[in-house]
Amino acid sequence: MFNNAIKKKIMSQITNNIMMIRPVAFRFNEQTAINNYYQKNQNNLSVDKIHSKTIFEFDNFVDKLRNIGVNVIVINDNNNYDTPDSIFPNNWISFHQNNSIVVYPMNAENRRKEKRKDIFKILNDKYLFNFKRIYDYSKYEKNSKFLEGTGSMVLDRVNKICYAAISERTNKSLVKVFCKEFKYKDICFSAYQNVLGERKKIYHTNVMMCIADKFAIVCLDAVEDLSEKKKLVSSIQSTGKEIISITRKQKNNFAGNMLQVLGNKPHIVMSKAAYLCLTSLQKEKIQKYCPILYSDLQTIETFGGGSARCMMAEIFLTKK
Repeated sequence: MFNNAIKKKIMSQITNNIMMIRPVAFRFNEQTAINNYYQKNQNNLSVDKIHSKTIFEFDNFVDKLRNIGVNVIVINDNNNYDTPDSIFPNNWISFHQNNSIVVYPMNAENRRKEKRKDIFKILNDKYLFNFKRIYDYSKYEKNSKFLEGTGSMVLDRVNKICYAAISERTNKSLVKVFCKEFKYKDICFSAYQNVLGERKKIYHTNVMMCIADKFAIVCLDAVEDLSEKKKLVSSIQSTGKEIISITRKQKNNFAGNMLQVLGNKPHIVMSKAAYLCLTSLQKEKIQKYCPILYSDLQTIETFGGGSARCMMAEIFLTKK
């Protein structure tokens, strides 16, 4: 029983510690819009207006997370570089239960500038988080191979399964590099969406699926290959999780971009847009397992093409 308790403590799907980056120059990023079809540039808003609305949404979101007991570590971005997408840190960094950190190869050149070594020192010195090793995969950028963190990979941390929709930003060989290093089983597949009448690959896996402790949110319609879909479903079901399926339209409203966090109790976190597009039955299924927390992220979703999950980098490091 003692060994099982230790295992349960070490192998956790969710964490109480979340890192978020408060932006200073958030805007529509032309470099990422090439393959992020969720971004929309609204020219009727000034830069100052976009910034003020973004900061309001960000701070309100942080307050909501803290109000349910989540330990949110907010680190301010700086003006040293043009980093319009710094608000989405989960793409360039992840923190793991073996006290290691991974830094990822990013597709857009201006997103590579988000990588900040000073954050490691802040987490260690100010917040007393331990880390023993840093795996830096940035070298693969030279060969145009990309893997954008827990955007590219949706991790079942307890069962050591990595789900990855292969795309320009999610290189299959790098998925396997990560999985070999961290002893995960990879479940790779292709997921598609309609873009102006064409079928395009979904750029990040966490747009179309979320793995929680006892359930999974998945847009199965996005996986067109029947054998890949069967393998995906079989893998999730083998872990005892209930699959709550969402439609393509709901996916387009960021219903796949959720994250379960640990506050005073587990909560599933999503944007207001995601919440409003869910059916009553879907909400009931989710709330069997945990309460829902949602926040209005309209400006961030519109210009950034990312939502609630993208804004939160989970910290599984132990403390000193």
